[in-house]
Amino acid sequence: MFQSVFVIKGGKGMITKKQLIKELRKNVQEMYAIEIEDATEQELFFSLGTTIKGIYNKNWQKTWNNYLAEEQKQVYYFSIEFLPGKLLKSNLLNLGILEVVRESLAEFSVDLEDLAAVEKDMALGNGGLGRLASCFMDAIASSGLPGNGNGIRYDYGLFKQQFVDGYQVELPDEWLRNGNVWEIRRDSKAVNVHFGGDVYMQPKSNGKLGVVAENETILRAVPYDTGMVGFENGIVNTMRLWSVEIPSSEEGKYRSIEERRVFEDLTAVLYPDDSNARGRLIRLAQEYFFVSAGIQSIIRYFKKLNHPWHVLSEKVAIHINDTHPALCIPELMRILMDEYEVSWEQAWDLTSKVMSYTNHTIMAEALEKWPTYLMKRSLPRMYQIIKEIDRRYVVSMSGIHDAALIERTRIIQGEDIHMANLAIIGSHSTNGVAKLHSDLLKAVVLHDFYTIYPERFNNKTNGIAQRRWLQLSNEPLSRVLDETIGKSWRHEPADLKLLMNYQNDPIVLEKLAKAKQQKKEELAKYIQETTGIIVNPTAIFDVQIKRLHAYKRQLLNLLHILKLYFEIKENPQASIYPRVFIFGAKAAPSYAYAKSIIKVINEVANLVNHDQTIGDKLKIVFLPNYNVSLAEKIIPAADVSEQISLASKEASGTSNMKLMLNGAITIATLDGANVEIRDAVGDENIYIFGLTEAEVYAYYENKNYSAREVYETNPIVHRVLNAFVDGSIPNIEREGQEIVDSLLLYNDEYFLLRDFDAYCEAQARLNQAYQDATHWQKCSLINIANAGTFSADKTVKQYAEDIWQIEPLFAHTHQGR
Repeated sequence: MFQSVFVIKGGKGMITKKQLIKELRKNVQEMYAIEIEDATEQELFFSLGTTIKGIYNKNWQKTWNNYLAEEQKQVYYFSIEFLPGKLLKSNLLNLGILEVVRESLAEFSVDLEDLAAVEKDMALGNGGLGRLASCFMDAIASSGLPGNGNGIRYDYGLFKQQFVDGYQVELPDEWLRNGNVWEIRRDSKAVNVHFGGDVYMQPKSNGKLGVVAENETILRAVPYDTGMVGFENGIVNTMRLWSVEIPSSEEGKYRSIEERRVFEDLTAVLYPDDSNARGRLIRLAQEYFFVSAGIQSIIRYFKKLNHPWHVLSEKVAIHINDTHPALCIPELMRILMDEYEVSWEQAWDLTSKVMSYTNHTIMAEALEKWPTYLMKRSLPRMYQIIKEIDRRYVVSMSGIHDAALIERTRIIQGEDIHMANLAIIGSHSTNGVAKLHSDLLKAVVLHDFYTIYPERFNNKTNGIAQRRWLQLSNEPLSRVLDETIGKSWRHEPADLKLLMNYQNDPIVLEKLAKAKQQKKEELAKYIQETTGIIVNPTAIFDVQIKRLHAYKRQLLNLLHILKLYFEIKENPQASIYPRVFIFGAKAAPSYAYAKSIIKVINEVANLVNHDQTIGDKLKIVFLPNYNVSLAEKIIPAADVSEQISLASKEASGTSNMKLMLNGAITIATLDGANVEIRDAVGDENIYIFGLTEAEVYAYYENKNYSAREVYETNPIVHRVLNAFVDGSIPNIEREGQEIVDSLLLYNDEYFLLRDFDAYCEAQARLNQAYQDATHWQKCSLINIANAGTFSADKTVKQYAEDIWQIEPLFAHTHQGR
């Protein structure tokens, strides 16, 4: 392993308390004209952040200079979402100074956790897509790889969720209200991005055709860079987020506040409501804005190297994370052809060698499409290039493949532009994010493309930044691991496997149980403080945390809870171990059905939690405003990990990996990465239930599923569903009927009723197993020990070797430890 040489010398090469306090005191004085002793937590946080940034800025500069000097090939990871959460403790851990800072602050009776609480979550994402991008940023830097993030600096993060009368209410997340201590505005790197207008070709003086654009709207993209600190290796990469401004030369065009707001709103919020024309326009403009700005920035870097164009793919890799950045392909073509007079043929060859694409969905309806009229009006040059890519694709395939296949795979179909098709045709690699997902892409979702480009398809199972999800979020467990297997696992997650040697050691099992209990007690305290609900920390903590979507089947979880509730009501002596069901989820603001499910869960919680005849046997907690920081509280405390999406619907999942890493036992369908978790831990250490993907597709093909038949023949299902509409659950007259209709009238699209009995049976086995403490602790240990295989470090190294062809650069920035 490696250790940075940049840090201020002292102690064992790390900054000493004396040096840190000196720097912190200087920054408090310079920033606020006061002493540390008089500073508020807010002032101390910003002063400490400035101190820490001052430490790693030297390495940030050195890292970039080394990449430039070595002309290192770099990857640029384009993602419309980044979900880093809070960075203070992550930066301290990766710099190797977490304990030094904690001890230094303690000298002033300041708790590091209090300062960490001041920081706003950087919630520039909706869920797994954005969190994966952030885990990758951490892992790329920690693996010493030359990589950069490219996204949007939204003025508001994903909305702040509150519950009012059980309903989700969305409030603005003003994460930038007090500024962002970690970012650096780089005004000198700003670029202009062009929208709309009239674009046509005309001969130039040299006889070649040139592009003429008139009446365009020009916006200024200003980059804000955040250092991505590698783990104890001296590498600091860059996450570049773009913010919109009106160029000074264009100021006179936008005199009214209304006109200005249309453009300034471009980077206001993630995923503007696209149920109306203005929302769709903003969303498409967002995608082009950060793509164009990012590609311009990359080409500017490449030109510094003074190389001919034909080596572009030897110096640059561009990764398209889901379809939102698919416009990278025509934008790179535009710059090469329009600005540098590269021929179409060479530009296309270079573009396809540079670009790679990750698909994140199995559901065809989630594959992004844009109306041709909107693209033509908003991004006329992009439309012209896409149209020509499509035409040439059809010509190139004619005579090789049948006409029907070509028509199904072309980019422009009818009045729609299919962005996944563009991403596949214009890149050299398409990967899924779990083995099952990748197999389904090849066999079903993208089968036509697989028959055309079989060599382009590959799998890269997602991974997580285990530094954040274990070392930071679960220090008690981390200490047990250090004492038991040494500290090598902190650098090499695969070394967690050493824990398997202790699966029959009662002392180690007891230590693991105590670490879990500590985190459960901390979460129980948090639940009481934030919701007023008192939960029993010795109960089973059963956790489902993820985006609220019908296919993720939070509703199936609720149906089982109601079953338990009715059983206890009928028989208070029922053999049900006390259980706390914990939910964390946001529904998209326009997703009415998901919001109805939230309302119903909250009303069932009110019913159950206030029923004194139930006592501690059953509690339901729906914690509002689920985000990275809340996940860091919930995951270490979880006993049970709910991964119950309908098989064939979840691309991968990453909460399953985080919960497994922290010793939770998974109850799951064979969906996404659950399949690989099962393979890693063995059938006896996971609770698998429900339809397989093959059985799901058989139902689709045979069309022989009847939810109503299940309802009419299964008395438990009958009782539970009736509760939604017969007044058993107060205050859900509309929502209850909506849910019952979705299951019976519209035939249960996600097969909840078909999987209900199997789910309940698996839950019953789990309930029984938990009561054998030694058995449960052993299962927990085996899950922790096998979680190293789901490290983001491992995943990005596979991307680096198989897709991006980039290598780590340690020689100039590190010394051996």
